[in-house]
Amino acid sequence: MRRPSLRPSFPSTLRALVRAVTGCAALVIGCAGLAQGTAQAAPPQFVVGVENINYLPYYSGDQGQYGGFARALLDAYAADRGYRFTYRPLPITRLFRELVAGVIDFKFPDNPLWQAALKQGHAVAYSDPVADYVDGVLVLPQNYGKGPAAIHSLGTVRGFTAYDWLDRIKGGSVRLEENPSFSGLMLQGMAQRVDGVYANVAVSYQTLEQRLHKTGGLVFDPGLPHSRSSYRLSTVKHPEIVADFNRWLAANRTRVDKMKHDWGVDRGLAEALR
Repeated sequence: MRRPSLRPSFPSTLRALVRAVTGCAALVIGCAGLAQGTAQAAPPQFVVGVENINYLPYYSGDQGQYGGFARALLDAYAADRGYRFTYRPLPITRLFRELVAGVIDFKFPDNPLWQAALKQGHAVAYSDPVADYVDGVLVLPQNYGKGPAAIHSLGTVRGFTAYDWLDRIKGGSVRLEENPSFSGLMLQGMAQRVDGVYANVAVSYQTLEQRLHKTGGLVFDPGLPHSRSSYRLSTVKHPEIVADFNRWLAANRTRVDKMKHDWGVDRGLAEALR
């Protein structure tokens, strides 16, 4: 009597091998599909280069956390489009270099007039104006309306340029005094160590009221030389997103205007238009 073979037949072995290979393939495909699904679920991420200074109400980046009007605005756009913005506070001069080098995806704030020589030869795309601003001279209330002839000394924050006063400064009729901080600059003006302080009007009012608790200590004099311009979003890498951002600004004008009013970034604009 023949003993039954203990070895499995070739067909059954082949079937088992096919089942094992099929199972492994299904496992691999399933893992790949899971990874692909996870990747698709993750929102597109972009790095926004911002200034590492306190420039409220527009923005603040001096404590490692970005805040202010700009953060609220850009976060609102990112949320509507399903993006994730990471904000990277950097020194101002380094920001421009990283923009043109493509290290950061976007820069805020920016303006076509800023660092034009450094940007030459680079295709920098700018958004429509995001927020208007006024740089001008604040004086003691009793000196309001006396005109440019009353200004013999002018204070500024170190690193900022009083473009509207450059001719007078170079000509020697106005002496320039620099201060390392906005708070120090406002105190310098109130102590009459300078005849006026040249700075962003909204930031100056924020500093006087919120930090120094000296509301009305200095007032913006629109009769003195001042400039009005706008902050914009810029990019070298993603002009198509900047174009979409423009469409979003236009479609959300009422919402954006409310943000501006709530943050107080429109301070000084009405006076400058008089």
